[in-house]
Amino acid sequence: MNLAADLALAMEAATEAGAVAMRYFGTQMDVRDKSPNNPVSDADLAIDALLKERLLAKRPDYGWLSEETVDDQSRQSARFCWVVDPIDGTRAFIKAKPHFTICIGLLADSQPVLGVVFNPATGEMFDAFQGGGARLNSVAIQPSLVDQLEGCAMLGDPGMFRHPAWPIPWPEMDVVSRNSIAYRMCLVAAGHYDGAIALSAKSDWDLAAAHVIVNEAGALATTHEGAAFVYNQLVPLQKSLVVAGKPLHPLLIDRVHHVKLS
Repeated sequence: MNLAADLALAMEAATEAGAVAMRYFGTQMDVRDKSPNNPVSDADLAIDALLKERLLAKRPDYGWLSEETVDDQSRQSARFCWVVDPIDGTRAFIKAKPHFTICIGLLADSQPVLGVVFNPATGEMFDAFQGGGARLNSVAIQPSLVDQLEGCAMLGDPGMFRHPAWPIPWPEMDVVSRNSIAYRMCLVAAGHYDGAIALSAKSDWDLAAAHVIVNEAGALATTHEGAAFVYNQLVPLQKSLVVAGKPLHPLLIDRVHHVKLS
């Protein structure tokens, strides 16, 4: 495995996929529901096909896991596996909001070692590989060093933080919503926001690529209980997400670790 070569391949594929996305962006497209409140568009499927062709043509022995491809479980016997979300934030994409990303991650022995997260609407290309640092448009990034909740910039559902069931009300924070989970993680990794919380299950393709970027930038990403993600399981699903710089992360875990999720 040559991570630098794999990263170059992933970035080239993401750039090409971004051009496809922008041809659809802001247009009328065919949209249907894969399941309740889970839309898929023509663009998702076109990008999925492009990425699969480009990535597996150069790495035919790698496994494949994508939101828009039927999972035949062959990935579990592959040492290396691409983990792809053609459009993370499809609902934003359909509404022509620039809060979506194209995500390409690579697992080695089920551990994420490479990630590319590209927002073609804003031109933001996040990338990282294990041991190589993290970048935004080729410039090194790092998370904020904020060490208190009050006044921090948080990505998440504003209504969740205002819910009356919290034993202790959350302090005043600047809470902003972004559809793409990977985009939220990368914005925290780059220090544009201080933290992000999602108290619902997330798929491997939502997290894997951005997780490498978070790690290499020097931030932390775990479940809301503070547990590490375990990738490439039979069901590729993670319980929840808390991501923040190292000073803030334990403060967030302390606030949410007691929450019981169904």
